[in-house]
Amino acid sequence: MTADATLAPPVPDALRIGPHTVQPPVVLAPMAGITNAPFRTLCREFSGGKGLFVSEMITTRALVERNEKTMHLIHFDAAETPRSIQLYGVDPVIVGKAVRMIVDEDLADHIDLNFGCPVPKVTRKGGGSALPYKRNLLRSILREAVGNAGDLPVTIKMRKGIDDDHLTYLDAGRIAVEEGVTAVALHGRTAAQHYGGTADWDAIARLKEHVPEIPVLGNGDIWSAQDAQRMMRATGCDGVVVGRGCLGRPWLFGDLVAAFESPGSAPAAPDFGRVAAVMRRHAELLGRWLGDETRGVVDFRKHVPWYTKGFAVGSDARRALATASSLAELDEQLASLDLTQPWPAHADGPRGRTAAGKRVVLPDGWLADPYDCATPSDDAESDTSGG
Repeated sequence: MTADATLAPPVPDALRIGPHTVQPPVVLAPMAGITNAPFRTLCREFSGGKGLFVSEMITTRALVERNEKTMHLIHFDAAETPRSIQLYGVDPVIVGKAVRMIVDEDLADHIDLNFGCPVPKVTRKGGGSALPYKRNLLRSILREAVGNAGDLPVTIKMRKGIDDDHLTYLDAGRIAVEEGVTAVALHGRTAAQHYGGTADWDAIARLKEHVPEIPVLGNGDIWSAQDAQRMMRATGCDGVVVGRGCLGRPWLFGDLVAAFESPGSAPAAPDFGRVAAVMRRHAELLGRWLGDETRGVVDFRKHVPWYTKGFAVGSDARRALATASSLAELDEQLASLDLTQPWPAHADGPRGRTAAGKRVVLPDGWLADPYDCATPSDDAESDTSGG
């Protein structure tokens, strides 16, 4: 981290993503099973509509084949603008068809491509964070995407590489520039790290120096608005991408807007009563989106540990919240807790998965030739979306 990281935070310039202005320059990272329309609604409400909120991952083959689940996932609320969709694909032709479908049917205003997913079921097929190692395949995918996008901006999100011995981010950033990508986002970890250890913000700074032609966004270890300000000062990046830091904390986007627009200001941290109200609204929005209250409350269960982190909510109470099957049950359990609890000082920090990964699972012979353009097998893409 550079020495000026302790100076007073500047008001950042607006981020330009093609024709779209993002001010302040904060972006919600796509997260499988999380950044659906209800969660994006919550984040957008807290930010006053400012920022960019990206859908969860959409598989290009499933989109082209009009998979029912996928078509539901690409639904955007009428108030969402710009509509931002993340695509995952490994076949240049299918990626091109998916992008053309989005353009022809006016399904989104911005397309992001996923080259950062580190999970074994993706990397073992040559997708996600494994794919940029094949430089020519990456180039072919980007060329098809940009060539079919028309006026829609195309961005990418990636990691440093497969592991410390197989770094790809500088080459990938240069290829992105050459193929007309509008902006790149870098998670400062390798696939081997998964979400463990500390994000390498210096890598974000190096990428910014390497591709000055386009905006570079930083991702990794942003748990508070102050972290976002520190990253921008330390790296010179043009914006920040927030993922796990907003799990159970959609109001973080309100904090980010306040911090960037009024440096030195800080909204009051919510007490548990306010957190409980957000929990209830989140579950209700999920039920509306899924068309069934019970399904919405069940889907909400995974969010309970994130919302309650740090509060005096015992294991029995957490279990009761995480097994509720209706809004009435959820209301009853929340009402039984001490809603006057202040925001716990130790609630900030890592949220979600934090364990480091093991050896990255790759297709046989994947590392033999970094310029091989062979397309991964057809089963590299599942027939559904969302991760």
